[in-house]
Amino acid sequence: MATAVKTPAKAPRKAAMGVVSDPIADMLTRIRNASGARHPEVRVPASRLKLEIARVLKDEGYVAGYEVEADGATQTMRIIFKIRPDRTRVIEGIKRISRPGLRVYARKTEIPRVLGGLGIVILSTSEGVMSGRQANRQGLGGEVLAYVW
Repeated sequence: MATAVKTPAKAPRKAAMGVVSDPIADMLTRIRNASGARHPEVRVPASRLKLEIARVLKDEGYVAGYEVEADGATQTMRIIFKIRPDRTRVIEGIKRISRPGLRVYARKTEIPRVLGGLGIVILSTSEGVMSGRQANRQGLGGEVLAYVW
């Protein structure tokens, strides 16, 4: 009778990060996938632009919060999702608009409305990253980064 040889359990290792050509699209896709899978949070590699996008999502009420975790030389951002009382997610959809191959800009008079005003547009302006509502108030246009609804 053959006996099974028990091997020691291997320590879990981190997945190797490949080169991402569009880090913002990668962040938005991770948020979309984790929200659709009903995860309580998602971790993404951090950058200043990603932190500003997370700040806008928090200010507009789409996420409960975010925090930066330092892992030696790399920084990771943890985004905590907001859940409605009926256990549905607040973020129903998120779409990247301006991408490296096709940049999309909007003047202050041409800022798009998402779902007739039910969603938000995230803009990168000369004054920083902000929602379309804030850009309208300040009279600014800029690069249309994403739609969230």
